[in-house]
Amino acid sequence: MKMPITKMSSKGQVVIPQEVREELGLGEGELFVVIGSKDALILKQVKKPSTQEIMDELKIIAREGKKNLEKKGIKEKDIQGIVERARRGG
Repeated sequence: MKMPITKMSSKGQVVIPQEVREELGLGEGELFVVIGSKDALILKQVKKPSTQEIMDELKIIAREGKKNLEKKGIKEKDIQGIVERARRGG
């Protein structure tokens, strides 16, 4: 297996070889975390969550919040008053 080789420019830029980009489905603007240790350099792709993933996570957070409120005896109708008191500083 031929290992692609690249080099760093004077500005610290490194080109990811085309065959690697194609294999991984990488496009312009991709984000990476860069990890360096001794003689190794790792680029870990940072993936943005989809809208559906965000919505699913928010639903989980909302359910957990509702459970916590129920444990404290706070009802949904009480929240407006709690928010208003907090805004007034009391």
